Amino acid sequence: MTEQDILTRIKNLVDREHDLRSKATAGALDPVAERQQLAELEVALDQCWDLLRQRRARKDSGAAEDDAQVSSPRQVEGYLQ
Repeated sequence: MTEQDILTRIKNLVDREHDLRSKATAGALDPVAERQQLAELEVALDQCWDLLRQRRARKDSGAAEDDAQVSSPRQVEGYLQ
């Protein structure tokens, strides 16, 4: 997966998030389903951003970008802000 692939995935996830929020605002989506789907999107976005940061850090240090790995949901959700 290239950096451009990751950025495209992030854009698609953000678009899905906006669509989901629009449906919720219009009353076309159950609030429980909305929260669950938003939580899943947030985890996927966190994983993408983490992978992008890993790739960029590896590139900056002279290591192979393609060796970066997607972190588990548990790991990315456990990072301190």
